[in-house]
Amino acid sequence: QENEIKCLTAEIERLKNSGCLGVSPSLEGLRDENARLKYRLNFLRKSLHEERSKGVKSMININSCLQEIFGAAIRAAYPDLENPPLVVTPSQQPKFGDYQCNSAMGIAQILLKRTEQKVSPREIAEKIVQNIPANECIEKVEIAGPGFINVHLRKDFVSKQLSSLLVNGVQPPAVGKRRKVVVDFSSPNIAKEMHVGHLRSTIIGDSMCRLFEFAGYDVLRLNHLGDWGTQFGMLIAHLQDKFPDYLTVSPPIGDLQAFYKESKRRFDTEEEFKKRAYQCVVMLQSKNPDFIKAWRLICDVSRKEFQKIYNCLDIALVERGESFYQEMMKDIVQEFEDKGFVQVDDGRKIVFVPGCSVPLTIVKSDGGYTYDTSDLAALRHRLYEEKADIIIYVVDSGQSVHLQTVFAAGQMIGWYDPKVTRVAHAAFGVVLGEDKKKFKTRSGDTVRLMDLLEEGLKRAMEKLKDKERDKVLSEEELRAAQTSVAFGCIKYADLSHNRLNDYVFSFDKMLDDRGNTAAYLLYAFTRIRAIARLATIDEEVLQKAAREEVVVLDHEKEWKLGKCILRFPEVLHKILDDLLLHTLCDYLYELATTFTEFYDTCYCVEKDRQTGHIVKVNMWRLLLCEATAAVMAKGFDILGIKPVQRM
Repeated sequence: QENEIKCLTAEIERLKNSGCLGVSPSLEGLRDENARLKYRLNFLRKSLHEERSKGVKSMININSCLQEIFGAAIRAAYPDLENPPLVVTPSQQPKFGDYQCNSAMGIAQILLKRTEQKVSPREIAEKIVQNIPANECIEKVEIAGPGFINVHLRKDFVSKQLSSLLVNGVQPPAVGKRRKVVVDFSSPNIAKEMHVGHLRSTIIGDSMCRLFEFAGYDVLRLNHLGDWGTQFGMLIAHLQDKFPDYLTVSPPIGDLQAFYKESKRRFDTEEEFKKRAYQCVVMLQSKNPDFIKAWRLICDVSRKEFQKIYNCLDIALVERGESFYQEMMKDIVQEFEDKGFVQVDDGRKIVFVPGCSVPLTIVKSDGGYTYDTSDLAALRHRLYEEKADIIIYVVDSGQSVHLQTVFAAGQMIGWYDPKVTRVAHAAFGVVLGEDKKKFKTRSGDTVRLMDLLEEGLKRAMEKLKDKERDKVLSEEELRAAQTSVAFGCIKYADLSHNRLNDYVFSFDKMLDDRGNTAAYLLYAFTRIRAIARLATIDEEVLQKAAREEVVVLDHEKEWKLGKCILRFPEVLHKILDDLLLHTLCDYLYELATTFTEFYDTCYCVEKDRQTGHIVKVNMWRLLLCEATAAVMAKGFDILGIKPVQRM
């Protein structure tokens, strides 16, 4: 590349000296040649700089590399075209190469609109191919059909990337400068138990955080608890009646759900209690110390219950409930009033947002604030105090209209520019029972999340015992496998579905060790990890081989597996963009099945058929096993799944 830069620089100087730069239209051919040379020079300089500055900090995204190469080729071939279409995708069939550039058809349509002259997409494809800059990844290109450009990768390039992965570990994809990400997820309500409805937000939100953290972002995981509001009036009034000495003796509230139901029943049936509950709300909002203590006691009981679930699922969160934003509400209302956005309607203060069907109510007729006010305060705090570049709300689809209105209000008042700051609602559908109706218990109640997790543990142990794993695993290994399978299967069943759709919760399906399930992938992973162990090859020998051996990719199944492993950063880049985690699950399943094809065809360890003794170890194939396992382990980590070495 350095030599080519020198040659290109000299060629541009020659054109300058011959007076062929920026001259009359009659010398169009020379100008085009100069443009092509400049594009190629800039591309080479950029790629060389990236190669030197990159080191081992990130894995190469092959699709991005090819997009840069074809982007440079298209700009060189058609320098007058603004934002030409750039379409590079992995090939679906090996006979069409490894990747395809399908830009020629789109360019043909643009040229037809502009010049009203029909240009053959195949002719365009040929021109693009002629302008492909020097690079280290493309072996050859072929033009097929109406103008598809089939790309064949160089085997030494793929082998080199696999060696880098083995030596340096699975590194994150390159994402540019480090940015601040706030993810709002889980968000249960105080005094109510977490139910299956909270499962999706908690699992999806945690996995998104893990992905952004792996990619090198500064991530703040926020739990926007429902810890403030009028319901605390009835809870505190009931606490005063049931545990009158609560200020000096910690009340033994064992079942907060039952406590909540009792207070709600009294609120609905006892007029005197209802009046007192309203007085308690006033005392709480005026920050009376006794009432603040009662509120804290109730919150603490809930917190302990929530934490049990977070511990089971290995979820880390920073609590910042609605109470955190109470002091900011007055200023939020004032800001909207000062900018002339507030209208008074029947005593309420409302804000109409252009393009939104329902106005925001920021002050109720009784002078109280609303969810709209607290959500606006939370958005402003995340933008101005947390200085977030990306804010993601992992909240069910039912809140779409509300959140889009809050986001639009934030833009309207000038808090953020969507071209600079990304504020997104990662919506999700509901969990259904096997009857395709909302998931409930037989008595029609909402399913408690803790009951669901305990049932998962029970079923996972039954499955392991059916497979007679209890006869080969120690007690400790069996327990580790149980929790890995139980919680891994619950998480994967959710994450493997497109979050925008509803999904059917079925223990039988999620614990099936066939098909695209966590059970299948966890078993596949432990089998891959066992290959080197059974060949008595230890970690040190594998690391030495990774540094010294060439990963041979001569067999078609070796080649297919090698390319599949290296698609990992490509998959992660896509999810960072669209926040659809099922893409990672689909990829891990594809990787596991591609590995099985490879392992069934290519012997990693050859044994004597009579004695069973190891005759030969094909080290490069063991390295492919290790690379597969390393990528699967990182994929599991992003999904929040803990694999075990023995199952």
